Amino acid sequence: PGTGRSGSVSLSLANNLEMKVKSDADSTGEKKISLIENFTVSQSYNFAADSMNWSNINTSLMLRLVKNFNLNLNATWDVYTYQLSPTGTPVRVNVPRWKVGKGLGRLSSTGTSFSYTFNNNTFKRGKDKDKNKDKNRRRSGSDDDDFDDDYDEEGDNFAGNNDRRRRRGSDDDSVDMGADGYMDWSVPWNLTFNYSVNYGYGTFNKKKMEYDGRITQNLSFSGNIQPTKNWNFGFSASYNFDTHKLAYMNCNISRDLHCFTMTASFVPVGPYKSYNFHISVKSSMLSDLKYDKRSSYSNGITWY
Repeated sequence: PGTGRSGSVSLSLANNLEMKVKSDADSTGEKKISLIENFTVSQSYNFAADSMNWSNINTSLMLRLVKNFNLNLNATWDVYTYQLSPTGTPVRVNVPRWKVGKGLGRLSSTGTSFSYTFNNNTFKRGKDKDKNKDKNRRRSGSDDDDFDDDYDEEGDNFAGNNDRRRRRGSDDDSVDMGADGYMDWSVPWNLTFNYSVNYGYGTFNKKKMEYDGRITQNLSFSGNIQPTKNWNFGFSASYNFDTHKLAYMNCNISRDLHCFTMTASFVPVGPYKSYNFHISVKSSMLSDLKYDKRSSYSNGITWY
């Protein structure tokens, strides 16, 4: 439980805003467009507190910009003022802002983030997109999927599949062949971007007796590509807007060696440059049969 007595009453208001426009495609002749999907504001008053009875004002806003993409904003508004203590540090005091002519509240924190993923299907349409999904499913699926494709409902082999196997000279069902007899090559990949921006209190301004605002940004991105069924490459990184450099990057490579598995990862930039190599037997009974080689994080640190 929290300290002290509490007896509060709260007020919350939620609303949305839409407009109607003329539409020839709709049977009613009009359609609705969302301007504000949701707007919420809330505050509470604690009768049992001996000071600073008002809580901060909390607001949230959601806008539907385009299809399947919403913008969410959450903000907190400070309703009290600040003074300097005898030691010179800022202290929040029991004087509401509206009593000294500083408005109802001051924005103390807010932020939002955007994320989007590109992959094989991003720039494809219709049948090409469905075909690519089916290839990725077979590549990541079990051998039973390939077995079922070579037999009909009565268990007889399709002549076309037999010819296809003879053309490629192998019984490897993981290889997809086109109608012209050449391998139908596709490389599953994805690339994800995430951007966030936040506003909050920074340093205290003694002249204004207010905190100066500070904006922080963060950009991170990650990707993955699978050139063959057994090879996989991936990476993740973040960008520092203060230093205008990559703050961190991690790359990894993995290879399926049938009974063995091999992985390697390395950090190519930053103070924590390092690498890690691992190869081991897949079977859990032989989990101790492995080889590891790694560097120390301290090797990449430059001392000043």
